[in-house]
Amino acid sequence: MESQRNLLVIGLLFVSFLLFTEWQNKDNPVAVPTTTQAITNGLTGDVPAGSDATTDAPNSEQSNKLITISSDVLELTIDTVGGDIVRADLLDHATELDAEERFTLLQNDATNVYIAQSGLIGANGPDANANGRPQYNTTATSFTISGDTLSIPLSYTDANGVQFTKVFTLTRGSYDVEVSYQINNQSANAISVQMYGQLKQNIDLSTDEGSSMMMQAYRGAALGTTDKRYEKYDFSDISDANLSRTTTAGWVGMLQHYFVSAWIPGNSQNHFYSLNIGRTDFTKGQAIIGFKQPVEAIAANSETTISAKLWVGPKLQDEMGELVEGLDLTVDYSWLWFIAQPLFKLLQFFHGLVGNWGIAVIMITFTVRGAMYPLTKAQYTSMAKMRLLQPKLTALREKCGDDKQKMSQSMMALYKEEKVNPLGGCFPMIIQMPIFISLYWALMESVELRHAPFALWINDLSAQDPYYVLPLLMGVTMYMIQKMSPTQVQDPMQQKVMQFMPVMFTFFFLWFPAGLVLYWLMSNVVTIIQQTIIFRALEKEGLHSKK
Repeated sequence: MESQRNLLVIGLLFVSFLLFTEWQNKDNPVAVPTTTQAITNGLTGDVPAGSDATTDAPNSEQSNKLITISSDVLELTIDTVGGDIVRADLLDHATELDAEERFTLLQNDATNVYIAQSGLIGANGPDANANGRPQYNTTATSFTISGDTLSIPLSYTDANGVQFTKVFTLTRGSYDVEVSYQINNQSANAISVQMYGQLKQNIDLSTDEGSSMMMQAYRGAALGTTDKRYEKYDFSDISDANLSRTTTAGWVGMLQHYFVSAWIPGNSQNHFYSLNIGRTDFTKGQAIIGFKQPVEAIAANSETTISAKLWVGPKLQDEMGELVEGLDLTVDYSWLWFIAQPLFKLLQFFHGLVGNWGIAVIMITFTVRGAMYPLTKAQYTSMAKMRLLQPKLTALREKCGDDKQKMSQSMMALYKEEKVNPLGGCFPMIIQMPIFISLYWALMESVELRHAPFALWINDLSAQDPYYVLPLLMGVTMYMIQKMSPTQVQDPMQQKVMQFMPVMFTFFFLWFPAGLVLYWLMSNVVTIIQQTIIFRALEKEGLHSKK
């Protein structure tokens, strides 16, 4: 039993190390050894200069006009050359805690290009013109929402008299933007166009920040189809992946920690999109992910409307899930999402009651650990019973000597006689670990905890404790648990390893976000309370003796 218990401790330590490693990998930009990958939707060669995988996006300094459209949560800057969104400021999110500057998700400047492009290609698409993309006209340079919605038209008429009106529609309180094309064909001939949309982002593949102990913004590409609701690709994986897709519904997006931008093509019976891989230079370049809708034929003297939606904002699960199936999975809970999602719903419920995310974390910790109390009791009861059997096991070892088969048979007979399961202390922990890990990811991925205050000096639950008080308290409580737990470890080296574990965990947690440390601290507090109750009850039953 001693070896099993030691293996259990080592396994717990290893799982914790994997959690720390996963946290590092998830929140640090991925270093790619050689090539820059650009994902396109078969757009290279079809999309005009400024939109394909090998040409830079239109520079705002070269454009004739930039306009801004604002809702209560979004401020978008649009280049009237092509009508691309070249900047998106999230008005309810600051760059840093208590900063006046708003968080910028999309931008287009000398140091960074991350833009949302859209247009019409095909035989008669204005964005397929060899002379360049269309210059749209508008009535003003700034528009602000006053009612529930704001629709801003940009107009362009081609040489054949076909009128194209690109309309951006914002909704109050929402981060989804409708981008539609109203096409009025007053020419004598039928025309055909095809709407596309893509997200383009500069990536520096020569920078390796993976060794940083501080949290960095994860960046990568993702898509959803009717066959698979969520597929995620690091930039380093794109060159080896087959990203060609055809589907009747779905979305394509770019991810980073807490925020996402995603195109959702318009719904139609024959809707599809496909993704291919393009390449730029070998050190710095652009990742591009996009879609194409079916070709639309517009008869002479007729009109039609084509549209798509763009989500540009924080990872809000409820809103994204209503917009398109699978987009809410960009709040990445790893493979335990089916457990983490209900836990986050419970966390939201508690926040609705108390209005403080830190207190909600404490409440959900007590709730989850309380629900698992029967398992915890079974675990410690089994450990206590095994401890009482140690004298008998020692006698068996002396009696059996080196005969391992006889020793094994005698042990199993003893367990059966005493009605003790030697793995009884392990199974409850194995069952609990997925729940603990799921709650970990629920806290890790929740944008709601970004810049959310708790109490006293903890002003941001998504940032580390500036004074390291919570990690130190976590280490103290872990040491208390260790001293309270029954153990038969006699080897001095093993004892030193056990004593060093709280120090090691404390070191790891120094850089963890305060919300996660708070969860682990309160989990330890609950464990101490439960151990005290269980061990007192066992002492009354004669199943536990003090060390």
